[in-house]
Amino acid sequence: MGELKVMKPLHVNPLKLSQPMGATLAFLGIKNCMPLMHGAQGCASFTKVVFTRHFNDPITIQTTAVNDITAVIDGGEKGISEAIANITQKVTPELVGLFTTGLTETKGDDIKGACALLKEKQKIVYVHTPDFEGGLESGWALSVQGIIEQLIEPSVECNKDKVLLIPNVNLSAIEVEKIKESLELFDFEVYALPDLSDSLDGHLGVKQGALSSGGISVEAIKKLGDTGHVITVGRSVKKCGELFKAKHTQSQHHHFDTLTGLVACDDFYKTLLTCKGWSKPPASIQRWRKRLQDTLLDTHFALGKAKVIIADEPDNAYAMAKALREVGAHVEAIIAQRSEVQELFTCNVSVGDFEEVEKILPKMDMLISNFHGERLAHTYHKALLLRGFPNYESVGVGLRHNILYEGSCTFLCEVNNRLHKN
Repeated sequence: MGELKVMKPLHVNPLKLSQPMGATLAFLGIKNCMPLMHGAQGCASFTKVVFTRHFNDPITIQTTAVNDITAVIDGGEKGISEAIANITQKVTPELVGLFTTGLTETKGDDIKGACALLKEKQKIVYVHTPDFEGGLESGWALSVQGIIEQLIEPSVECNKDKVLLIPNVNLSAIEVEKIKESLELFDFEVYALPDLSDSLDGHLGVKQGALSSGGISVEAIKKLGDTGHVITVGRSVKKCGELFKAKHTQSQHHHFDTLTGLVACDDFYKTLLTCKGWSKPPASIQRWRKRLQDTLLDTHFALGKAKVIIADEPDNAYAMAKALREVGAHVEAIIAQRSEVQELFTCNVSVGDFEEVEKILPKMDMLISNFHGERLAHTYHKALLLRGFPNYESVGVGLRHNILYEGSCTFLCEVNNRLHKN
């Protein structure tokens, strides 16, 4: 385990994003869903701008537009009912994902009661996501837990060939799709919750929709109760799998902290082989494993002596750090929020912000972080690899693929090439 540093209690140049932003992404992974942020109008506007610039696609979100006066006089229930009425005048969402902010959580609005009053008019999943605690990963995870508790119907049946994949928020649309495709190679019927693989994957739609353009359907979510296997990827969503297992005891829960790097991928495919009773994986998977082995050899010369600092969400930072350590790199990590996964780091890790990054960066060769690390990399003339949220510099972020054997090859080669260019 790496050295865990206790950092200052004040964020000077913040690295993390808020829980409501994570909840927004989670509900965008459900087909014909309307994310509804219960809070001030500026909170929703900021979230919409960040994700629109990040994905280079329009982002669907609505707000109850609470302010300090209406919060006290009218109460939260009225704002929610008015927002639902306004939404349903124009569109017919299959689901409204209602989540809170710091303002409404501080006031203590009864969103469960408000949803109960509206259940005859609109199907709603509610979740408490105050932005004064947690971050992007926890907001996503809490939303998934809310969906599991409030939407999935109980079942006495168990389909051993049915798999529910619960990805963490850092996995791109194509990464979710690649995991699904790998599972399908093992003859599984696969569902992802949430499923961004056909929602925020950058596809060209017929027109800009008022609701989420893709993802898992509400009907499919309801019928997940007979799932034989639930797979969670990322420590932030491990409790989601445990919750599903507790509610549906006939299912098996398989957890993986990361699917990047040789060891992590080997563990993943060994588990699938055990579930299926197969002796070896499909030929395409075996071939990509050999390619990753060769990539480890090819990149070892540059990465084996490289000093890299990673500043990102905990699950993503851990995944990249583990893969880079496999090839011999010296890694230090600054993570955006406290997480259980920080106990698993085999390098120095601390919870901090970009001020802490700047203190360490002069002695490093490369910075891996979001768009806001660009200024620091240019100032200190260091190689930069953009990862995490937001990324305003690149197009096709939903198409980025850094997991499983294939994506691990891409990741290591990209890091190697960036270091050589610098």
